[in-house]
Amino acid sequence: MTLRRQLLRVAALLVCSLTLTPPLCAAELTLRYAAPAPDTARGWEQQALPIGNGRLGAMLFGQVARDRLQFNDITLWTGDDKAMGAYQPFGDVVLELDDAHQPVNDYRRELDLQRAQHRLSYTQAGVRFQREALASHPAQVIGWRLSADQPGRYNGRIALTDRHGAALSAAHGTLTAVGRLPNGLAYASQLRVLHDGGSVTVDGNTLVFRACTSLTLILGAGTSYADGRVDGPAPLPRVQSQVAAAPPWPQLRANHERDVHALLGRVRLDLGSSPPERRALTTDARLAAYTEDGGDPELEALYFQFGRYLLVSSSRDALPANLQGLWNDSLTPPWNADYHSNINLQMNYWPAEPANLAETARPLHRFVQSLVPMWRRPVAERAALALKDAKALPPETPPWDNSVQPPVETFLTASSQPVRGWTLRTETNPFGALGYLWNMTGNAWYARHFWEHYAFTQDKRFLREQAWPLLQEVVAFWEDRLKAGPDGRLVAPNGWSPEHGPVADGVAYDQQILWDLFDNTAQAAAVLSEPAARDRAIALRDRLAAPSVGSWGQLLEWQTELKDPVLDTPRDTHRHVSHLFALFPGRQISPTRTPELAAAARKTLDARGDVSTGWSMAWKMAYWARLRDGDHAHRLLRGLLATPGARAALPGQEVHQGGTYPNLFDTHPPFQIDGNFGATAAIAEMLLQSQDDVIDLLPALPAAWPNGAVTGLRARGGFAVDIAWDGGQLRSATVRTVAGAGGGRIRAGGRVIDLQLKPGQSRTLQAKDFQ
Repeated sequence: MTLRRQLLRVAALLVCSLTLTPPLCAAELTLRYAAPAPDTARGWEQQALPIGNGRLGAMLFGQVARDRLQFNDITLWTGDDKAMGAYQPFGDVVLELDDAHQPVNDYRRELDLQRAQHRLSYTQAGVRFQREALASHPAQVIGWRLSADQPGRYNGRIALTDRHGAALSAAHGTLTAVGRLPNGLAYASQLRVLHDGGSVTVDGNTLVFRACTSLTLILGAGTSYADGRVDGPAPLPRVQSQVAAAPPWPQLRANHERDVHALLGRVRLDLGSSPPERRALTTDARLAAYTEDGGDPELEALYFQFGRYLLVSSSRDALPANLQGLWNDSLTPPWNADYHSNINLQMNYWPAEPANLAETARPLHRFVQSLVPMWRRPVAERAALALKDAKALPPETPPWDNSVQPPVETFLTASSQPVRGWTLRTETNPFGALGYLWNMTGNAWYARHFWEHYAFTQDKRFLREQAWPLLQEVVAFWEDRLKAGPDGRLVAPNGWSPEHGPVADGVAYDQQILWDLFDNTAQAAAVLSEPAARDRAIALRDRLAAPSVGSWGQLLEWQTELKDPVLDTPRDTHRHVSHLFALFPGRQISPTRTPELAAAARKTLDARGDVSTGWSMAWKMAYWARLRDGDHAHRLLRGLLATPGARAALPGQEVHQGGTYPNLFDTHPPFQIDGNFGATAAIAEMLLQSQDDVIDLLPALPAAWPNGAVTGLRARGGFAVDIAWDGGQLRSATVRTVAGAGGGRIRAGGRVIDLQLKPGQSRTLQAKDFQ
């Protein structure tokens, strides 16, 4: 980095720190648009902008004369413990302004990620109007502020609408909706309108405002959902209390900014400077230019931080982020906006630990723990029925394409005893209902998120009290279910490589997840001084049938190579590449420890191709990062952060419509948020890895990021890491022990250094230390 560039960067950061509450540069972390989002289903999905406090969220359109704030509560679900139901939209706040159809100048709509605020500004008839919206976690309300630079210029009306037949009422500047879904779930919302100048009056179920200088709308909403039940406390008193207790706007905003900065401000990422002409573009135009030419590292950094923003906004103190995170405007959302256990829910949480947002993983843990008792039930019921009359068991539902007929599951051991523990199907809802096919190793994949939380946070109490019981029960399930193959190796029976191929024993997807389960359990047992459990987990791990290589150098997806025109051939371009789980998020395959298997994974990825659905491209990014091929990972980023369908697929490719909408939402298609989260995790993986008991610096740095810096990434073992690089080479790194016992080893290039850190200590190393 030149001296001039260093001075410019220092000056820019100084200006930001002096002028902004959060010490981050707003220009680098803001989505900007020069026109409203159309108030249509397509406009909602592709152009509206999200805010959220983890439980309560909204999408903003930025229309002038008639605007809509569409809001959600993440617990508003139809269905129950037997019927899947679907995640539901809650309602809308509709704003209509009188005499607001005149031409507009200087229109600007933006989402400020560092402050987690939506802003709209425009000039009309010589008046500068502004709107700000935020979803406050401290206050548990949404705030929407309207102001102008001239007094008394707001005239119009406000309505609170409902999508489910709630009783609506209006009184004393407040709108209220109270209802109940067919499943018995009670819900309530309330909107309070505060005004400066003028008047607010009631007209039926709307509020009319006249000659107001500013308006502050405080929206609360909630349901009676409680840990898988619909009969929790009535929501209206809680919502009324939250709305009434909301502080005045300046304090509400300041409290909100402090809260989100405490999370979002932990990680700063600089991937290099973009040309001024790119910075001048609106985000939608910038995305289009990047799709064509790349060359916008600041947009790539913004995309990384947008994933962190979405996770904080959709996963705090309530249910975990679903297929659409928190946001939904459809009574029948795609795949019910549910919780898919074969990749999607897990991918949502890949960035939580490495991107320094460990708290956001806690809703996932609580979700699993609250539903385990209900997930035990169908396993026990089927085993009991199988013992009584196996012929009475209903046939399994085939997959959507009728490609296979799964065998009937009995959940009996080889000695005809009921298996211990629980498992689940691919689809789940918040009440314990299960749908679609059994995803047997979903229990083990969920369990790994408990171990990962400990690995990064070193929270031994969490490990002992929450992770350990769950790990033990899942191990018991698999100890009962595994069977020995002809060679004596243990295989998972009747598995399915998700969405793909035959039902068979020992599919690679299952085997690799189980290796991960037993290895994690062995490590947990060692930490907790449980030698018998450790020995048992190691014995199970080491007896598993291991990954193997096929005839054309590929990693086998099934135990034996299939004789099929497509499956197990280079012509297979299926979106799921589940049989590389051992490469990422697992660690069984490594370029350094298992080079032959890593080469086979590379061969498989080359054949599958880069272009696919959004989440699939994000997973492939992470795969290439683990293979230490930063340029190929960046190629995937170029395809994912692109106009949907813009990247040409290989001949015969299964699907080629994945990408990113103008509002930076990922498209499956349609919108599915796991691609956003997966991409953020993959970018972190390109810069820092720690899966092999060593902190690996810049393991997959692409040529497109020759100069840059990142602060605040987390590594397993309880470490926080800052890295700076120039000319594609490490310049410096600082490692801080923020949890755990310290120690630590760090690697750059081929050199490993023993840090010998004590708790609370840090150490900074320069490039010369690794020479």
